Amino acid sequence: MGIEKRDLKAQYHTLGCKLNFSETSAIGRALRGCGIRRASVGETPDIIVINTCSVTETADKKGRNLIRRMHQRYPSASIVVTGCYAQLKPDEVSAIEGVDIVIGSGEKLHAAEYVSEWLRRGERMVDVTPAREITDFQPSCESGDRTRWFLKVQDGCDYFCTYCTIPYARGRSRSGHIDDLVARAAEAAGNGAREIVITGVNIGTFGLDNGQSLFDLLRALDNVQGIDRYRISSIEPNLLTDEIIEWIPSSRAFMPHFHIPLQSGSDKVLKMMNRRYDTALFRQRIEHIRRVMPHAFIGVDVIAGARGETDYEWQRALEFIGSLPVTRLHVFPYSERPGTAALHLPDPVDQHTKHVRVAQLIDISDAKLSLFLRNQKGSSRPVLWEHTRHVGDTIQGLTDNYVRVQAPWNDRLPNTVTDITLSADNILADQ
Repeated sequence: MGIEKRDLKAQYHTLGCKLNFSETSAIGRALRGCGIRRASVGETPDIIVINTCSVTETADKKGRNLIRRMHQRYPSASIVVTGCYAQLKPDEVSAIEGVDIVIGSGEKLHAAEYVSEWLRRGERMVDVTPAREITDFQPSCESGDRTRWFLKVQDGCDYFCTYCTIPYARGRSRSGHIDDLVARAAEAAGNGAREIVITGVNIGTFGLDNGQSLFDLLRALDNVQGIDRYRISSIEPNLLTDEIIEWIPSSRAFMPHFHIPLQSGSDKVLKMMNRRYDTALFRQRIEHIRRVMPHAFIGVDVIAGARGETDYEWQRALEFIGSLPVTRLHVFPYSERPGTAALHLPDPVDQHTKHVRVAQLIDISDAKLSLFLRNQKGSSRPVLWEHTRHVGDTIQGLTDNYVRVQAPWNDRLPNTVTDITLSADNILADQ
């Protein structure tokens, strides 16, 4: 019996970054093209697609647990596992009970072809191209069930930070072409998109492989009519140029919202991490943003307990981070990753100390976010109201500068932009 004649249903699970979410949505669209619809709530899926992360050992554990949980809940379903965990540890993943298909980063967006082959032949498959051999760029621009769309513009990374496995999971940096990406954004606008998040692994390196530049891409996307908002996902501080910072306030649609990885507030630790900037450059970027966009939301990634982070370096880092005029910290305990150069560095940090340092950073983050939100009260900001954030008799949305708010439910609000005066009554405590 052909696939198109069977009522096959798929369920999707994504772990990790916004890029993974975009790619899971692309897989879902491809499976719909094969006649496999998304399982509704309460339906038993025939196919389960799990797109994994492997940025930490905890991420690997979450992937394993999710696979096992799905197999226990739906023992008759065929499980497809892809993503970074599948790329880095395919044998480990394929040995988990219930897994039928394991495909790597280079094969991810061809998942529908593997599912079709599985349904025809019923033979388990493991297909993972070594990361160093992944050379093609596979674009995607997807929304899934969200108001927000995600445009993948770049993949892979050439930076090889000592603690990171991403270059081994995603391959070397490679980019899309501006004309194609602009066309995809225009298509999304035609399908009702109002906001697009620009995603990638190391977005700032966009175009280095094809003679284009990130700034050229941003300016071209800004001209796409119908898209009211763009947000740039995580971008390295050395690649967030003064030119881009100066341009965003005058752009038509780019929001005052930044996500910038710091990782450590110690220059010594940054050097040991093989990061390509120091604290002086990082501070310059943050203060430049604040000068030209005082109300900008600035999220910062920080790793606690990396090798080399002695008590002395930690105190230096804590003082530096506390002095930064940022909005929120995204805090991660350092995780030892097999095959990384960091394993050869001195001064490992014990688990208890890592947890203490994480807690200290979270306290700093909470204080900074609370101050930012207090300063926003009384200001008028445009809000994009979200389809999937209808909770009881309220609807939720995000301001241009990434403050989550709520309002009484109105069926005319979803996917529209309206102004709101921020107050204690409409700013959500859970940001």
